Amino acid sequence: MKAVVWQGEKNVKVETVPDPKIQKDTDIIIKVTSSAICGSDLHLYRVLSPIMEEGDIMGHEPMGEVVEVGAAVDNLKVGDRVVIPFNISCGHCFMCNLGLNSQCETTQVTEYDRGAAMFGYTKMYGHVAGGQAQYLRVPQGQFGPIKVPKEGPDDKYLFLSDVLPTAWQAVEYAGVKEGSSVVVMGLGPIGLMSCRIALLKGASLVIGVDDVPERLAYAKTSGVHVLDYKKLGDDFKDAVLALTKGRGADCVIEAVGMEAHGIASQTFIQKAAGKMPDFIAEPLLKTAGIDRMAAFHQSLETVRRGGTISLIGVYNGMVDPTPLGILFDKQITLKMGQANVKSWVDKIIPHLTDDDPLGVMNFATHHVSIGKAEEYYKKFEKQEDGVIKVVLKPFD
Repeated sequence: MKAVVWQGEKNVKVETVPDPKIQKDTDIIIKVTSSAICGSDLHLYRVLSPIMEEGDIMGHEPMGEVVEVGAAVDNLKVGDRVVIPFNISCGHCFMCNLGLNSQCETTQVTEYDRGAAMFGYTKMYGHVAGGQAQYLRVPQGQFGPIKVPKEGPDDKYLFLSDVLPTAWQAVEYAGVKEGSSVVVMGLGPIGLMSCRIALLKGASLVIGVDDVPERLAYAKTSGVHVLDYKKLGDDFKDAVLALTKGRGADCVIEAVGMEAHGIASQTFIQKAAGKMPDFIAEPLLKTAGIDRMAAFHQSLETVRRGGTISLIGVYNGMVDPTPLGILFDKQITLKMGQANVKSWVDKIIPHLTDDDPLGVMNFATHHVSIGKAEEYYKKFEKQEDGVIKVVLKPFD
């Protein structure tokens, strides 16, 4: 089969690799009909390359048709149409029963002291082959896959794999309610969808923050008040205060994460790790990694006293400098974590209707053959040609 394979820093190729096979009775195999490129795939593409291995198959946002079913899977049959959540969970352990699927005790990667395994996300998350391929083995097939109707285009359901539940959790964790003022830091796919969900939940003001003109323009079409933080410079905080009666926002969703532009020393350490031999860089990232914290610090500046910050951008650092004094003094609530996909699906599906209140049908900016994956990883990384969300078609 064809698959998108990691070959080195900023180097992915489409190669022919062996078809997946059932390994456990709880596995299924799907024929992938659509698979999106995620912003967190770019972390693997560049900053986290020391923990990648040549030949790793990328991707964790797939959907498709069931073509083979393990003996212990009795809730699916060949021909069913399914969306595959990015995290792999069993549905019956202590953590899953709490609704914390991203911490599933059955698939936790204890060797690296990490949570639930994920598709296409390094050995630190289980070394499970990813979904940017023509076929995919899906562990825990008795629970994970989301069965969806056979009617309608893939885009109506595809984003249940990651974008929709991740953004939904971000908004829930932020405590957005009728009349809330909300700042969303970063208008990549998760930030953009967080804006839409916040408005759906009745936020009176949603401020989207980025510096990419295409992203700002895209957010504006959904009724978001946009700010270009780079153009505002030192006036950014004052711009937010002016829109929020001088207090700051009730809720801030930080959807940027570890690669936020900013503090030079942090940037240097990230880049230095990428240049070191893997046997040095890997333990450095695992035990002394440091993230670029600019977006988080801006979140602290723009949330009101007693407000909430929801951290949904991916972080990996172990020694990040966190200003606890500001968090304490401003009495800020901080919530964070990988999305617990299956816990949010039932709340999201009622909004995937023909009138499309979340705009999923026009969310992807590009649909391309999997053969163009290398080209579109580069475009996405460089923010070229209006690329915001790319959907790969494995059989086109």
